[in-house]
Amino acid sequence: MTQNIDINAFLNQDEKKDLLRLLTAGSVDDGKSTLIGRLLFDSKRLYEDQLAALERDSKRVGHAGEEIDYALLLDGLKAEREQGITIDVAYRYFSTNKRKFIIADTPGHEQYTRNMVTGASTANLAIILIDATKGVITQTRRHTFLVSLLGIRHVVLAVNKMDLVNYDQKIFDSICKDYKAFVTQLDIPDVHFIPLSALKGENVVDTTNKMPWYHGKSMLEFLETVHISSDRNFDDMRYPVQYVLRPDRDFRGFSARVASGVIRKGEEIMVLPSRKTSRIKSITTYDGELDEAFPPQSVTITLEDEIDISRGDMIVYPDNLPRVERHFEAMLVWMDEKPMNPDTHFFIKHANNTTKVRIDNVRYRVDVNTLEKSQVSYFSLNEIGRVIMTTNKPIFFDPYKKNRSTGSFVLIDPVTHNTCAVGMIIDKLNADELPSRIGNKDEERLKNLKIERGECLISVKERQQRYNQKGGTIWITGLHGSKKNDLAFKLEKELFDRGATVVLLDGSSVRSGLSRELDFSSADRAEHLRRAAEVCRLLNDQGIITICSFISPDDHIRKQVAEIIGEDRFLLVYMDATLDYCRNYKPLLYQQAEEGLLEDVPGFQVPYEKPQQPLFSFKPEDNGKNLETLIRFLEEEKIFPLV
Repeated sequence: MTQNIDINAFLNQDEKKDLLRLLTAGSVDDGKSTLIGRLLFDSKRLYEDQLAALERDSKRVGHAGEEIDYALLLDGLKAEREQGITIDVAYRYFSTNKRKFIIADTPGHEQYTRNMVTGASTANLAIILIDATKGVITQTRRHTFLVSLLGIRHVVLAVNKMDLVNYDQKIFDSICKDYKAFVTQLDIPDVHFIPLSALKGENVVDTTNKMPWYHGKSMLEFLETVHISSDRNFDDMRYPVQYVLRPDRDFRGFSARVASGVIRKGEEIMVLPSRKTSRIKSITTYDGELDEAFPPQSVTITLEDEIDISRGDMIVYPDNLPRVERHFEAMLVWMDEKPMNPDTHFFIKHANNTTKVRIDNVRYRVDVNTLEKSQVSYFSLNEIGRVIMTTNKPIFFDPYKKNRSTGSFVLIDPVTHNTCAVGMIIDKLNADELPSRIGNKDEERLKNLKIERGECLISVKERQQRYNQKGGTIWITGLHGSKKNDLAFKLEKELFDRGATVVLLDGSSVRSGLSRELDFSSADRAEHLRRAAEVCRLLNDQGIITICSFISPDDHIRKQVAEIIGEDRFLLVYMDATLDYCRNYKPLLYQQAEEGLLEDVPGFQVPYEKPQQPLFSFKPEDNGKNLETLIRFLEEEKIFPLV
């Protein structure tokens, strides 16, 4: 019984311990992973099987000579172990008697900037490592800038490898002086300096007598005592509704995580964007009701009045409103391997709200190594800069420096749905600062950007107005002798006589030139049709109508052709002719096939798969009516003429 009481007491005490999220950053081989590994090892937070595996791996793939390579606790990827570097973010959880910790070990290479940003996005504190033999270098400044950009208020400069400089105080003081001169340019209010040797464990968990001139705390002692509770914003109450909870007809609550501030029972609130007001009736959790809630608690609240509230709305206090704007300025970190296209309308995910957004202007790009600003038209992978953005509908935000929860967002590519950027809102724009998207300067910028990306300066709409038609492909399939070409050539002539811009491709003409080295095997037939499809796509992009007459016997190949051209522009016509009809129409061809002079004739020697759902299925005997049907369809669908 006593043991149960002790266990319960321990669990209660452990639950009350606060959580410190921290990250390590530094140049390659500065000892980030080693520091965390040593921290776990010396604080006796490793299990026996982990220790045994660590000793075994140190001998096999370690980079610490005869010493245990503590970095292997974090560097789990094969490429990381082979090169002795960190590539992806590695998270480790541990706790001491005073505090719980989640550590993010982030990569040092510039090409993995987006990985570091991911690890730093939730951190309260950053440990920036410096090799004592190298001092403050370019990567040190880059990581410090990123830490400042992401609003981390506490930084520990860990001067590592002091054992390699004989624990010289002058070297440590010189490094601290150089770093202070740089960090004063940035907004980091709390900076501490600790000399240590991660490999040997000096000043990591316990202080060492090797550096008697240092009178500060060890790394673990500092992490256990650093004050972070005041970092949270408890002044501005923000409650972005995530879910409307309706377990039965008598209960209607609004569930969310408190983003900032304190929400109290009985207080008057306002709902954005409707600006309807009410009072907090109850604050409910799994463990019961509360009188107040604060970040990072997740709760469900009920109101005294029936108000229409849905996901994405925000509950605030009437006398303390966030910005409610469509236009704002932000710092953007580009995380997609595909470069930014400023003409794209992205999705913006902000708090629990999602809407469309456009990038009106790229003000500048910041060189993360030198902090120099340069004028660019777009961002590529890992680049950072300042932009002006406009959303489709107003969002409810605070400047990122004031409130990280409501000042941050992610951009989502509308096609791939990849997260392509993360952003930190600087503030709203005044009316006189709003950019014009039709000014000569912006117009010239967009032209240059399109040329740089190899994009045409003529829009689809402009081509449609010029040609009075939409680009599209009429793909006619059928057996040899099904009168495909008869319909195709007559359709071309009719459209041309009516003023259309049209190009005809048939199997014989394409095989005599573009595909002349290909035979009639399955692989070469597929390549032959792929080339034709690519030509059609290019012509359709230019607003030209193409007519194609190809046997194209495989249904899955026809589907691939449709994907290349664009399924909305691919019009499939099937000439439904019997084999007897085809033999009568082209007797010489089929006679040669019977005599073995021709091979791989579809429908005769190799299979022909009928289309499952063609746009039209025509009988060749009715080609006069078939032509009229196609012309009428093009008119009704506004393909030609457009008006």
